[in-house]
Amino acid sequence: MKRCPECRRDYYDDTLLYCLDDGNALLEGPASMDEPKTAILSEPGAIATGFLASESPTRAQIHTTDQTAILPRGAEAKPQDVSDTQSERQSPSANRAAEPQQKRNKLLAILGIGILILGGGFFGYRYFKSATSEQINSIAVLPFENKSGDADSEYLSDGVAESLIYRLSQIPDLKVSPRSSVFRYKGKEIDIEKVGAELGVDAVMSGRMVQRGDNLTISVDLVDVRNKKTLWGEQYERKMADLLATQREIASTITEKLQLKLSSDAAKGIAKRYTDNNESYQAYLKGRYFWNRRTAENLKKAIEQFKVATDKDPNFALAFTGLADCHVLLPEYAGVPTSETIPQAKAFATRAIAIDDQLGEPHASLGQANLISWQWAESEREFKRAIELNPNYATAYHWYSHLLRDLGRFDEAAVIIKRGHEIDPLSSIISVNLSEILLLQNNPNASIENTLKIIELDPNFTEAYRSLGLAYLKLGSKAEAITNMEKAVEISNRAASPLMTLGYGYGATGKRMEAAAIAKELEEKYAKKESNGMYVAGVYAGLGDKDKAFEWLEKAFQNKEDLGFTIWRIHYQSLRDDPRYKDLLKRMGLPE
Repeated sequence: MKRCPECRRDYYDDTLLYCLDDGNALLEGPASMDEPKTAILSEPGAIATGFLASESPTRAQIHTTDQTAILPRGAEAKPQDVSDTQSERQSPSANRAAEPQQKRNKLLAILGIGILILGGGFFGYRYFKSATSEQINSIAVLPFENKSGDADSEYLSDGVAESLIYRLSQIPDLKVSPRSSVFRYKGKEIDIEKVGAELGVDAVMSGRMVQRGDNLTISVDLVDVRNKKTLWGEQYERKMADLLATQREIASTITEKLQLKLSSDAAKGIAKRYTDNNESYQAYLKGRYFWNRRTAENLKKAIEQFKVATDKDPNFALAFTGLADCHVLLPEYAGVPTSETIPQAKAFATRAIAIDDQLGEPHASLGQANLISWQWAESEREFKRAIELNPNYATAYHWYSHLLRDLGRFDEAAVIIKRGHEIDPLSSIISVNLSEILLLQNNPNASIENTLKIIELDPNFTEAYRSLGLAYLKLGSKAEAITNMEKAVEISNRAASPLMTLGYGYGATGKRMEAAAIAKELEEKYAKKESNGMYVAGVYAGLGDKDKAFEWLEKAFQNKEDLGFTIWRIHYQSLRDDPRYKDLLKRMGLPE
């Protein structure tokens, strides 16, 4: 044993000649027995372990509360050699000069190796940990495959995926690909890694569903596409009556597998019970299934299902929101007068808010209903509230940008729709909205480029061809304009809105007979409540017949149609310098 004459620490490594604390020459013999002992471990493994636990990188201290110094395993105290001790006291400088250089090198080598081992282990752990358990910040839930062999079960497989998307979207810091983005992959052969790259997400969830009577089998797989690793896979055998609980269970498991640490509010959103009535919930899924198809016939089917849902559960806020959404779209897609639909839309949205005022969706529905009925300030307030409650609800941005355009605030509209496009970049209708904004900004080439991308992804989307035709018309490319406008009418089965654009295009390009025929067709649709009056006015504006155009705009005004469109749609451009148009705006409460 050796000791330091100054700090009085004991050392059991006989190769040490100097104190590691103060550099004094060590003396043979124990330190005073009236103070705690501190030992420096001499084994290489002990040095490495001591470095990790110690505050000092040069030594490992082991403090004891008794009077026995801790020895390395197998070490024994040596008897004191008085003569050696006396010689060391008398000539410390001689001892320092005689220290073998190789002993110093050996000590430094041992310390260096220990540091390398510890450093390599630490950074290796960090590397493998990050490669295998890094938190996932974005996910896409693909449409579930319906393996039942029954088309009537399609609503169920679609609905389960859509509900999981909705629940996961309640998590503030998780990017969830919206329905419109992921449902492009429905019915296609899917390469999970490719999908992840296209959607820009870290993880992709896929699923399969089989319904046999009251029995339901749901299989799910969650893959980390960054490192091609399956995070989780499970199969659920349930009864139809357990569908609601199973969805909540799957959503909770997903958050766990994604290593998400949820706040209490986010956790509540995942497990929130929107309804406990399974029949009501299934009707709601059917309603959303039809609503997403966006045709007059399917909107009416959706209304039937949402009514079943609210009858089964009068406190199901999302079902009332569905009813509101249907009624705000009926004027555009079915030509039903707004005087018949908008009051109902407002009532349903207000009912949903009364049930659950923390849902953003009914506020957006109410905002759109207020827009159509020219309640501009009230509309903007509801859209802002919808975005506040659910910043990831792309439809709120889409509708809000329409309001801003109606108010002539085009720059603000551009900012809002670009945010909606960031949230849902593959939504066809939101992308068309962006194309319209680009056209308003007098950039038809950019509008065309954006719209061609939409058609590449969604070749049967009517609004894309209508928008593309208007952009070509702006450029003076008449043939391309008419070709795309005719394509829109064909795909839509001669719906009122595409017909109006084609009639306007015919009139603007000198095809007066064709334009007049479309004006007559729209008048007939108007009589059957299949078209708006402002659509007829748009065709007459293209023909240059201002009197007829204002005659139909007045009818549209009396029916409280969504005349804010006339502020920015190219169809009505020739009317805007007419005093009758300025009077129309004034009566609507819009700036001239």
